[in-house]
Amino acid sequence: MGSEEALGATREVQVPRPVQADGAEEILRLGILDRDVRRRRPPGVSLLLRWETMRRLARVVSLLALDFACLYAALFTALALKALVHDKFSVGTTLHTARQFVPFVYLVTALLFARSGLYAERAARPGLTRIVASLFQVAFVALLFALVNGDHFSSYYIFYGSLAFALAYVSSARFLYERATGALLRRAGYQRRAVLVGTGAHIEAVAHALREAPHSEVELIGFISLSPQPENGLHSLGSIDELGEVLEAHRVEEVIIADPDFPQDRAVDLVDRCHRRGVRVRVAPSTMEILIHRAELVPGQSVPLFELKPPVFEGVDFAVKRTFDLVMSIALLLLLSPVLLTIILAVRLTSRGPVIYRSRRPGIGGAPFDCLKFRTMYHDAEHRQEELENLNEASGALFKIRQDPRATPVGRLLRRFSLDELPQLINVLRGEMSLVGPRPLPQRDFQRLEDWHLKRYLVLPGITGLWQVSGRADLDFDDLVRLDFLYLERWSVFLDLTILFKTIPAVLTRRGAF
Repeated sequence: MGSEEALGATREVQVPRPVQADGAEEILRLGILDRDVRRRRPPGVSLLLRWETMRRLARVVSLLALDFACLYAALFTALALKALVHDKFSVGTTLHTARQFVPFVYLVTALLFARSGLYAERAARPGLTRIVASLFQVAFVALLFALVNGDHFSSYYIFYGSLAFALAYVSSARFLYERATGALLRRAGYQRRAVLVGTGAHIEAVAHALREAPHSEVELIGFISLSPQPENGLHSLGSIDELGEVLEAHRVEEVIIADPDFPQDRAVDLVDRCHRRGVRVRVAPSTMEILIHRAELVPGQSVPLFELKPPVFEGVDFAVKRTFDLVMSIALLLLLSPVLLTIILAVRLTSRGPVIYRSRRPGIGGAPFDCLKFRTMYHDAEHRQEELENLNEASGALFKIRQDPRATPVGRLLRRFSLDELPQLINVLRGEMSLVGPRPLPQRDFQRLEDWHLKRYLVLPGITGLWQVSGRADLDFDDLVRLDFLYLERWSVFLDLTILFKTIPAVLTRRGAF
């Protein structure tokens, strides 16, 4: 990580540009990458996005409140029923007892429901089967916790009694919630602008099912076919190669792949192009699966659509990750302040030049920012970059030298333990970086990326990531990029915490670092 600072990061350094950089430059020139949902937009679009965020927030808050009320009611009913049987019923006592249990039960329920996608948007929210399974898990966790905690019960009625009422209350309340919110959305004229992609027969089957659905939330604009398309009542929007123009011209919000035999290589490219523009992608099942009656259907949909989520953090996910970054970066700056002061003195007293090196690097959407680092090289390091290219020991776009002659004695120590990266906690506070994410590459390395590598720039770059805890510089560059993709697809706060904790032994053991 530490040898990146002099790799052509400033605008004055000119590095010969290889052929494979054409794709990356073309994408940046067209502004395709700079389409993340958090970038600056015109006031009208920003207003709509704020409304969309508020709608999502209202959905999560209302569902959380609904679940809390149902769980409280279930506990109260179970306790009241038992008290009535023993002729000891008292409203005050029963409410007090329910209040003792509900915080823990509600916390476990909210976490398990969130894990099961029960707070997701309407089209992706599972139904009764997932609710029942999650509530059984809650009852099991609560029972296990009570036994480990040494609690004693004359009977275990509180667990299965509360579970029975919770199943009834939560299921009924959520069913009514879906009906009520669905009616409100239909009255408001809410529909998602969608395009079908696939071959003729499959497009026709999925389009027919969606059009026949009562009060469908999908507005089919037209189709893009991979083969000659028979008449199906839909408007042909062009070929698959014109996908980008179609998405822009028709303000498409959703692309539905309506072909189970869709070529895999074309599908990967399609998903990537859609996600760059903030367009969601969903996959419809085959015609036979459409005809099969499902035990669990997505509320308000006649066709079950499996969503491929874009690798960006938005809405609640972005708020959670940003809050996590702010809290942790402030805590780390305070905790490490003695170390930071010591490093500042060591760099200042042992070599000429500024203490902080500002490395100009592409960030989210390719937008440049100053990546802060403690200076680890002599002042003429940038001018010696080109003459050292033949000594590069890394693969792919990266440039690394184990014994870089430009590094100062103190710099070698800082880079060996990645201490030169600590000023990037300031970048996190500024919102230019995240604690965990794909590492920001110097301009020299960025210009050597292939098109498929650019997906890593859809999110904020990070101080650490799966690179640092999975072999670091010992891995092939393409493998490192795949680790970035894996992180984007499986992100969670727990994963961020895991990577942060694993970074410490990775740095201390100096595994793969140079």
